[in-house]
Amino acid sequence: MSKKYYFAVDLGATSGRTILGTLVDGRLEQEEITRFPNNLIETGGHFYWDIYALYFEMIRGLKEVARRGITLTSIGIDTWGVDFVFIGEDGAILRNPMAYRDPHTFGRMEEYLHNVVSRREVYDITGIQLMNFNSLFQFYAMQQAGNSALQHCKKVLFMPDALSWMLTGEAVCEYTIASTSQMLDPRTGDLSEKLIESVGLTRGHFGRMVQPGTQIGVLTEEVQKITGLGPVPVIAVAGHDTGSAVAAVPAKDEHFAYLSSGTWSLMGIETKNAIINDRSYELNFTNEGGVEGTTRFLKNICGMWLYERCRKEWATRGEWLEVRGERIPLDKVSHPELQGSAMQVEAFRSIINPDDKMFANPPSMIEAIQQYCRETGQTVPETPAEICRCIFDSLALRYKQVFQWLMEFKNTPLTSDIVLHVIGGGSLNKYLTQFTADACGVEVLAGPQECTAIGNIMMQAKASGDVADIWEMRRIIASSVEMVPYHPTGDKAAWDKAYQRFLEVSGKR
Repeated sequence: MSKKYYFAVDLGATSGRTILGTLVDGRLEQEEITRFPNNLIETGGHFYWDIYALYFEMIRGLKEVARRGITLTSIGIDTWGVDFVFIGEDGAILRNPMAYRDPHTFGRMEEYLHNVVSRREVYDITGIQLMNFNSLFQFYAMQQAGNSALQHCKKVLFMPDALSWMLTGEAVCEYTIASTSQMLDPRTGDLSEKLIESVGLTRGHFGRMVQPGTQIGVLTEEVQKITGLGPVPVIAVAGHDTGSAVAAVPAKDEHFAYLSSGTWSLMGIETKNAIINDRSYELNFTNEGGVEGTTRFLKNICGMWLYERCRKEWATRGEWLEVRGERIPLDKVSHPELQGSAMQVEAFRSIINPDDKMFANPPSMIEAIQQYCRETGQTVPETPAEICRCIFDSLALRYKQVFQWLMEFKNTPLTSDIVLHVIGGGSLNKYLTQFTADACGVEVLAGPQECTAIGNIMMQAKASGDVADIWEMRRIIASSVEMVPYHPTGDKAAWDKAYQRFLEVSGKR
């Protein structure tokens, strides 16, 4: 029997790649075909994504596959959330899509929640964490600004759906990406007409709702001619990249939580139904669509953003670190060397709440951390090692807080056999991962790192009949990737004492 090859397009907010995947003897094999930047375009006072450049890169990857003589079984696309493309009456794209980083939504969310639909009602309908860049508030900002593309559009397609439409000519609204919009009602499984109409749109502006694993269509004759491929099916995978990542969590059963760790951290559990109540509203948890009808109940946490920003500042300031008796500029110091030096610093010397608003996008992250410690009566970290240790200790304590909340919603005692899976690039950080196990008091399994593309490929394999369900997907992933186990080894009393300090310090801000 010939191999089945799956082509994954995995697009993040800064870069993208195309990957070829296949299953061999019950194991997943992957090969990166292309990698490319995803650049923001600043013009006319706004920030846009270059949808045509992304299309070009998809085509470039497909051409390379055709050049090799590979017959594809299917194609799947995942992207970041919330952003969208307007299509006109003549079937043309009405300008490049605006990016969620654009400041046009600043202040608009509060205005909408005050004048149009209340904060509590929006949350009760959607169960989504309220953030100013969510699609609902982008549409409102455009409506108030008299945006001509909004006024004249025939269709609105979220990013992965727009790229699938460019390949197939078929307009759909994939469930997981739609759930990021703050317009999806998880109880009905469709977009809320009240919220859609509140920004001047109708349900007819959006494509038919499809679940992950649905075939959208096949490559158009034009795309077939350009690439040299045949009528390859395009599958709606979990179009939201976090949805694909969570689908790739190599859990053995339902007793797990996940931490998607990178620039931002997303910590959550997988549930059968959305959790929307007073407590979830109070703690600002979000309910995003998952595969096979599941819900990703999670909270966004400021992750390695703190560390990355400080590292850039140290490099520009000409800071240095002593490594093996030699002074080395910070921009030449490796992550393990910098992080290793932080481990020589006294634990819990300085603690911050990583999700305090002062860390959202300060002019100087270093000075923001020092100011926080100063205002809360703590020792102020000065050196890169001290600041790095502060960040790692604090992130682990914040993870402990959110993890406890999750167990409250899951109605699971901390003494159970729950496993915390850490996936994404942050899973390679052995110090923070060990701290996470110590703080949360549970077993942590780290890996895989490239989980988003894996989830994309495996959903295509499920659509083709190569795997039966998500649990078979996860068994195959577990046998195909290396997972590193971490067990609580630290002083529980010390972590519990530090956690109480974390709560006290957070309460002062």
